[in-house]
Amino acid sequence: MNKGSIRLYNKLKKKRYCPENICEVGVYLPEESNLIRFINEGITVTLVEADPTYIAKINKYFENHKNVSVIEAAVFDFHGKIELSRRESSTFISQLESSPALINDNYKINETDKFIANSILFSEIDNAKFDLISIDIEGAEWYVIKHMISRPNIISIETHGKYYTNAKIDLIERWMSDNNYVPWYKDESDTVFIIKGTFRITTKEKLQIFAKNIVIDMVKKKKAIKTIFSAK
Repeated sequence: MNKGSIRLYNKLKKKRYCPENICEVGVYLPEESNLIRFINEGITVTLVEADPTYIAKINKYFENHKNVSVIEAAVFDFHGKIELSRRESSTFISQLESSPALINDNYKINETDKFIANSILFSEIDNAKFDLISIDIEGAEWYVIKHMISRPNIISIETHGKYYTNAKIDLIERWMSDNNYVPWYKDESDTVFIIKGTFRITTKEKLQIFAKNIVIDMVKKKKAIKTIFSAK
């Protein structure tokens, strides 16, 4: 079970907030689901994953969970077929210019890692009732937000990680502001937003976000300095 899922679950429990209809886009292995603790409590969940290898494992793992619906597709900006690349735990849409694997691992796409998946708009599967959405699709997160019908109280979205910053971060942050969302907390890779008034964000939590932003910026500046000196 990943640390992010435990953190999100525990923090929401502490706030006495319990979602009723949740969605995770980009699951990876079922036991690594960001929402697994909610799933095990019987909360209605829609799991979206593009990689058929992981889909088989997800279906098997949750076969006795009647509260779980599984959708095999890549969420992007059109309905059709799309090429993805598989880099260990990171599966991403090949045409993206930026993803964690490309930036942090200097991964170079090769033919043996490619496969074709169905591409859908998130609006095709959005029931307009999601109150918690977790999005981790290696650089394509904006396209979930762009076509989202629901206005969930909680949105957990991959925005950063080591040297990586989501290429659509400006669009994501503008959408959040326009739709009355504020950042609640950040971890190693995700920012969790809430609609204003869902619950109180404490002064301590605001300071933690401030401190986390400083750490994130320092890591990126360290890389920039290292790049300059290595080029000399």
